[in-house]
Amino acid sequence: MTVRIVLLRAVNVGGAQLPMADLRSIATDLGATGVSTYIASGNLLADVPGDPAAFDRSLEQAVEARFGFFRDVISRTPDEVAAALAAHPFDVVEPKFSYVSFLTAEPTAAALDKARTFQTHDDLWQVIGTEMHIRYAHGAGRPEMKSASIAKALGVPGTARNLNTVEKLVALARG
Repeated sequence: MTVRIVLLRAVNVGGAQLPMADLRSIATDLGATGVSTYIASGNLLADVPGDPAAFDRSLEQAVEARFGFFRDVISRTPDEVAAALAAHPFDVVEPKFSYVSFLTAEPTAAALDKARTFQTHDDLWQVIGTEMHIRYAHGAGRPEMKSASIAKALGVPGTARNLNTVEKLVALARG
């Protein structure tokens, strides 16, 4: 078994309600142990059996079968998440304004070029490997850049967590 930080995209926003107790139950049914969640936004910590990518796909399928909506599942080891945190390329003025978006794959050069055509004003973003780092000048609730357009141009799904949450997930995973 391998300890993973498992992140679900767009949970408990809009109509996609997924109680964390149900998420823990589904993960346990899939063979995960040491299962816990952190806040109600799709953050799961667990020892997952077998191939982590296969577990992620199984969790996606199980959530869709039980709740009727699909959500991407993206997982990393605690060391990978810590490395992404350490690689954050922007000065952190306010941790809740700075994010790491964990992507399902590395965007192509053409996708990055297209994404760079969108105006960002004082907001900043940069992709490093399979993570997109973001710093919002005035917070995620008042973005100056068109985050959805940039994400679509990148062509790979991702899920973002602010630096406070990322730090806490690493600490919890390392126990």
